Amino acid sequence: MYNNSKRLIILDADGTTIDAYNAIDKTFSRHGMEIGDEERFQKRRRLFKYLGGLKEFPSNLKKQIGKQSRKQLIATLTEVYREEAKLYPGIADLVRSLIAAPDIAVGLVTRNMTNEPEETLRLLFRRHDIDLDALDFFAHIPLHLEKMQEFRAIRERLDINPARAYIAGDEHKDYLAAIGSGMHPFMVSYGFESYKRLIKKFLVPEEIISRSPEELCGRVRHAMGLTDNA
Repeated sequence: MYNNSKRLIILDADGTTIDAYNAIDKTFSRHGMEIGDEERFQKRRRLFKYLGGLKEFPSNLKKQIGKQSRKQLIATLTEVYREEAKLYPGIADLVRSLIAAPDIAVGLVTRNMTNEPEETLRLLFRRHDIDLDALDFFAHIPLHLEKMQEFRAIRERLDINPARAYIAGDEHKDYLAAIGSGMHPFMVSYGFESYKRLIKKFLVPEEIISRSPEELCGRVRHAMGLTDNA
């Protein structure tokens, strides 16, 4: 039925592999704004992630009004990502192991909001000794498009059995996109959505949620048949 016997894993960028919260926090502080603590950040709906909570909202909104202000904010976010942002602990080693495994196809699907996101992530990952050209694919999804179609397109293009295909993401929409494309989700609760929000509001099974980057790395290594020192 499928010509390709490889396993597939699609990695999300912001909040799953990349510590996006700290990058956003640094960006806001350089423009005299506050994003709020991480716990409150995780509880907000996506639209309000970049406007702060009730405490920060009025001041932040004033400073983000106007096309030029938003451009400057994105320019700073781009600079922070390219020069300072970090992958979560253990993620770089995991990605290198996945790339080196001959029977695994691995790549990134992201909605990263920086300027020229592919170049931004290329520079970020290069600082962690990872060449994005070594991945099997890289896709940037505009905000108005659904990830599910991209997930399915990647799997079909590579001709991989959905039973051997996985997604790693940090938002409930990643979970729904994985299920909708017939793939298995690895979910994390240290990114854009908290453990409580995922299980209580969106009914994501707690058994598939990793509460730390180290836990995610262990789950992925076990599922993909990688040894601890692979």
